[in-house]
Amino acid sequence: MNTTPPLVSAGPARRRRKEARPHELLQAALDLFVEKGFAATRSGEVAMRAGVSKGTLYLYFPSKEELFKAVIRTYLTAPIAEGQALADGFAGPSDELLRTLILMIWHHVGRTPAGSICKVVMGEARNFPDLAQFYVNEVIEPTHRLLSGALRRGIARGEFRDLAVDHAVPALIAPSLLLAMHQHAIGACPVRSELPQDDEAAIRTQIDLVLEGLVVRPTASGSRQGPP
Repeated sequence: MNTTPPLVSAGPARRRRKEARPHELLQAALDLFVEKGFAATRSGEVAMRAGVSKGTLYLYFPSKEELFKAVIRTYLTAPIAEGQALADGFAGPSDELLRTLILMIWHHVGRTPAGSICKVVMGEARNFPDLAQFYVNEVIEPTHRLLSGALRRGIARGEFRDLAVDHAVPALIAPSLLLAMHQHAIGACPVRSELPQDDEAAIRTQIDLVLEGLVVRPTASGSRQGPP
């Protein structure tokens, strides 16, 4: 009696595996870029970690540079775009919007392995300026537009005091970058420290400090003003 299962029964599983493969390759690439950097990572290592052949990797990503760009688009550009979509349809007060955006960036990028991509780019920008420019186009500039838009919204609605928006944006994002880089550099090593380690609390404290300086508050006379 022939007990061999029909060939068609493997079809759905094979299709599911094929559909999942790009994500598996991107996850393997992200992990290796974070561990080793861009230059030291080999395409064959990515394929091996994802459990496929090098040829299969090249079917989806024709070069290591394209693979790195796809990692940026997936793990950095996409969350920023989600934040922009949220901001575009947001109906609440601007301080709530800004708090939501900063926490979203931290949760989806800063506290995840994707938060280390900034360190990788900064460390290798001189040798790979095209990838550095791609990072500027896909990550830095969209993030600046997102946060500056939230600030301008608050100013236009009389909720934030008037200030130099383009200079304020780095002050909003720098603490998240610092925490992310620490987490994936010193924090990834067996280094002992007595300093507080609650990154979530640090981000929320930073948001409170920022909003204290931004929000326009009523005075005794009924007018509204910000800090001197």
